[in-house]
Amino acid sequence: MLRLITDFDGPIMDVSERYYRVYQLCLEKTRYPEQTITELSKAEFWQLKRSHTPEIQIALKSGLDQQQGQEFSQIRKQTVHTLPYFQYDVLVPTALNALSKVQAAGVDLAVMTMRRVRELDYAFNQYDLGKFFPENRRYCLSNDYVKTRDVEDKPLLMARALAELPPAADTWMIGDTEADITAAKKHNIKIIGVESGIRDRHQLESYQPDLILPDLKTAVDFILNQ
Repeated sequence: MLRLITDFDGPIMDVSERYYRVYQLCLEKTRYPEQTITELSKAEFWQLKRSHTPEIQIALKSGLDQQQGQEFSQIRKQTVHTLPYFQYDVLVPTALNALSKVQAAGVDLAVMTMRRVRELDYAFNQYDLGKFFPENRRYCLSNDYVKTRDVEDKPLLMARALAELPPAADTWMIGDTEADITAAKKHNIKIIGVESGIRDRHQLESYQPDLILPDLKTAVDFILNQ
């Protein structure tokens, strides 16, 4: 049996608009009344996120001072994963096509994400994604899980999945961050980094995935052609 484990945000969901709206909110909340700031365009902002630029650097580039940068970073952390903002996420254009293809090929498909149950459910209901991932193929964080760092939390999620899922002859992971690559490598699973998410090619290369491809669809085509 061939198994494919995919991350959710990045390969399937485009989160750039959510992150940008939260960035705008943080600027608005931390600027002084008469202060002139430089709001980055969405393209500029997303390029900084994808190159893993620290939040404080993004704040400083936008014209905030060091103290405001700290506050900016704090507000962002508290806000970016809250339900009002998940409505700004959209599907990566070719994602549904890729998921349908995997399903039609009879591949065992699972999702593994740092989203909490309610956050994943929200997107599943919005885009009718449950048909691709039955309950026992959804690996995410419980609503009350205390997060540490994704690169530490995701390998734990992977360990749980591998303990629960039936054995597969061949397993591939698809993800867009260092956490995905770390989780796969720790458990000796082949990993494809995709460029449709929150890290650019240079960032992905530094973690040495087996392969880097543009998106989920290209990755799926590659795996099915093996």
